[in-house]
Amino acid sequence: MRYVQAILLLIFLGAVGLFAVQNTDAITVAFWTWKATTPVALLAIAAYLLGMISGWTVVAFVRRSLRKVSERPAEGS
Repeated sequence: MRYVQAILLLIFLGAVGLFAVQNTDAITVAFWTWKATTPVALLAIAAYLLGMISGWTVVAFVRRSLRKVSERPAEGS
């Protein structure tokens, strides 16, 4: 199984590298009064990382909510 994971990781890294090499054109992204000109690949990586962070936050919130709902009420309350 470890070899399969290593192969999949190498394939993923190769695809990311190929994407970065082929998408070097700069684009401008505007958000409210903020503007940034970056390569497409860098923007895609930033969006991926922000998605990971926001997904982790949502999962943590749902787990905490489910844990609180499933707890027994304290005695004497």
